[in-house]
Amino acid sequence: MSIVEHFSSLLLRLLPHEQFLKFRSIYIKLKTKASPLLQLIYGTFTADELITELETRLDKDWTILMVHSSVNNLLPMYQGNALELVKALIAFCGPHRTLVMPAFNFGENGEGAHETLKKNPRFDLRRTPSQMGLLTELFRRSKGVVQSRHPVYRVAALGPEAEALVSDHNLAPNGMGQGTPFDYMALHNAQIIGIGKSFQVMTQVHHVESLLGDDWPAPRTSTPNLPITLMDARGEIEMEIGGAHQQWNFNIWKLREIMSSESLREWRFHNCPIFAARAQEVTDRLFEAGQRGFTLYDP
Repeated sequence: MSIVEHFSSLLLRLLPHEQFLKFRSIYIKLKTKASPLLQLIYGTFTADELITELETRLDKDWTILMVHSSVNNLLPMYQGNALELVKALIAFCGPHRTLVMPAFNFGENGEGAHETLKKNPRFDLRRTPSQMGLLTELFRRSKGVVQSRHPVYRVAALGPEAEALVSDHNLAPNGMGQGTPFDYMALHNAQIIGIGKSFQVMTQVHHVESLLGDDWPAPRTSTPNLPITLMDARGEIEMEIGGAHQQWNFNIWKLREIMSSESLREWRFHNCPIFAARAQEVTDRLFEAGQRGFTLYDP
């Protein structure tokens, strides 16, 4: 974990949401002022050059590409904009592969999705934006993109497997286990990458928590299911969200203990963090570790 990542994680845990956003704004302003120096030290790149880097680094046999991203973390070295990068990623996948991005929404004013949906149990999938960054929102709105029907762990997808990947997400209250897009990606040769993000954001690691069921080795409490109404172009549908609350502290950096550097690849491109891992390997390693009593949670 870099110093910036460590400090950001600490502030996120300790500070109220509004204060965290203020510190984040200050950091971005300071980074903007230092742009000429950072560009001098690390150089610059375009969307096409980033795609060339991915083509060089990634294996060739994947059929689904799940992209976590932060355009802010690519700046000031990245010389393009978010829309250019969306178009470049769509072209990179082409007509025979499927591009996926998270379009999660964790509620308003830092109070959490469950509390937000308690106050307003109607969730408009069309009008509620992704909170996972500008790139994901631009992709979500792109022509031909479909969304899964879940108010928290919604994903957006484009390509030949998009419809199959997003289908029936509303039947999984916790959004992460069997029958979800994360389950589909583990079973259908998905490559997960982070552009401008460390693997700290890789949601696939939570897939195993539901798969192990009662054999999950860390303490947790059940969250009562909350009935809500989802709305999209197809109409309205009733569903329930719920799941479990983990009692221990999440520590994703322990993933390095059970995945090799070849399976969990991390590198920097013009000092911008990038990671890559296979969805199936992430799920399999964590499932096997969970059976031995190992989780990414600390007491």
